[in-house]
Amino acid sequence: MALRLQGPLLLVFLAALRVGESRYFEVRDAGAEEPFLLLNAELKRELSEGQFYRRALRCIDMLSIEGQFSFTAQQPQLHCATFFIADPTELLTIDFDFVNIDCQAGDFLKVFDGWILKGEKFPSSLDHPLPTSERYIDFCEGNSIRSTIRPSQNVAMIFFGIHDPGNGFTVTIKKKPNLFPCNVISQTPAGRFTMVIPHQRRNCSFSIIYPVVIKISDLMLGHLNGLRLKKPTVGCGEVGDFLELLGGNGLDPSKMFPLADLCHSFHGPAQMKIGCDNTVLRMVSSGKHINRVTFEYHQLEQHELENRKENSLEEFCLSNI
Repeated sequence: MALRLQGPLLLVFLAALRVGESRYFEVRDAGAEEPFLLLNAELKRELSEGQFYRRALRCIDMLSIEGQFSFTAQQPQLHCATFFIADPTELLTIDFDFVNIDCQAGDFLKVFDGWILKGEKFPSSLDHPLPTSERYIDFCEGNSIRSTIRPSQNVAMIFFGIHDPGNGFTVTIKKKPNLFPCNVISQTPAGRFTMVIPHQRRNCSFSIIYPVVIKISDLMLGHLNGLRLKKPTVGCGEVGDFLELLGGNGLDPSKMFPLADLCHSFHGPAQMKIGCDNTVLRMVSSGKHINRVTFEYHQLEQHELENRKENSLEEFCLSNI
């Protein structure tokens, strides 16, 4: 079931993330007159000192910190969602401490392993270890609902609808280290990351929801050297282990435009400018090698759009910047 909201949720989400130099993320709830706090740098510093954070959830909310969060309906609120995101090298744990909803009256409460926006999923169905049906946990189905849920990557979400005032739920969010992150959404418009797939047959994506400059400094696939822009008849499928560079304006990597194939190992740098709302590095691994890619990225600035001397792929999505 895709989340239904009044207004384009994807645009709301992108607005929440595109704050550039701002010290916090903010977004407007449907019908709300004031923006509400999503991510605050000072608050995160305070929490790192050991304080346990508690606050109420909004109907549309995003959280990146540990703590206990409660939603209590003040009126019928039927199309709500909370998006959770951890650092790239972390996994989430979601503990439901209290649930009071009336499923017979039409209330619902579901957890999704990943994010889903306007029908598009991250990770895509091709890359997640579970089939789509098993990525949902529905508190109105079955007799033995798990009180603790451990998503497979650094993002997860709850979507819910509650009719009666006073009904709601409470969750506690915790984080733990992830030694080999696979399928990541970046919290920030700039960073540096190394993705390693150690002898595992799996596909891993790193999603950056900004127009960006990407510089790949090192790619190890266990064989030879090379990089080539993708053409309709050219690919790395016969290689078995390769890195794809994808661009698009949605969330699902499987629905994005293939920009480049990196079929062989090399020691960079290889730099590209991509003017899409979402840029994804997707590594496909056969399980026969230890595959690794190291890259850095930062949000694409106007002066970089004007400089076309470097290797550039911004024309694919430039009209949307």
